Amino acid sequence: MAIACVFYLSTTFTTVSAESGQQVASEDKLSPSSDKTPGALFAWPEGERMAVSLSYDDAIDSQLDNAIPALDRHKLKASFYLTLASPTLKSRIGEWRAAAANGHELGNHTIYHPCSTSLPDREWVASYYNIDNYQVEEIVHEANVANSYLHAIDGKTERTYTPPCGDTIASGKDYIPAIRSLFVSVKGFELVEPGFATIWGPTDSSGQTLIDRVKAESAKGTKLLNILFHGIGGDYLTVSSKAHEELLEFLASNREIYWVDSYLNISKHMIQYRAQE
Repeated sequence: MAIACVFYLSTTFTTVSAESGQQVASEDKLSPSSDKTPGALFAWPEGERMAVSLSYDDAIDSQLDNAIPALDRHKLKASFYLTLASPTLKSRIGEWRAAAANGHELGNHTIYHPCSTSLPDREWVASYYNIDNYQVEEIVHEANVANSYLHAIDGKTERTYTPPCGDTIASGKDYIPAIRSLFVSVKGFELVEPGFATIWGPTDSSGQTLIDRVKAESAKGTKLLNILFHGIGGDYLTVSSKAHEELLEFLASNREIYWVDSYLNISKHMIQYRAQE
């Protein structure tokens, strides 16, 4: 099943045609949590300047082939948002289970990856997975079933969620309030103050571009940088294995500055901070 994604809540985002594989640039879309300066009192566990959440959407082969081995070499933990209709959930379920056992988060990205067909360049979205026609109750049910499936894979009861394509409107209603209780947190809806986090979905970026963005976000005071990947050295919306490796090497060499962990662990730290306010 071919899936294409839109990077949500980033300063730039890109779509890709599932049929042609051609990337199409779209207009900027700013995160609702990026318009104010974050509070100065917040601290990460070891006093790091910024947390970096590395996440990988859609449960595609190149993540198992290239991303996870690279992360493991550098002893970095990440979040993999599994679309449970992906063929890898049948053919490579043992590898996903091993990734979870090694500390990576298996996050919820629904079963069928419903997206809106009403936005530009969405010809690849099947009519029966058009979230414009979903009822809120349907997406809640899909997220619930996906949680049960994920529990069967990794045995865990806590996880986070990334909305497919960043589309959160089902039949004209925002479904996020209805699913919040199912998850520790929802990516793009950070739990601290406005301006706290940035989401970025790079494609075809060099290693230096990735590193420069991390440095730039840190320099301007961003506390949490969410980097959303899809293909690593293959598949679609791809970042090369070389560029990915260079980013991981940089982050692993600067652990005192950047805290890299699963989005679940990062979110739990943010919740703990809120509880102490």
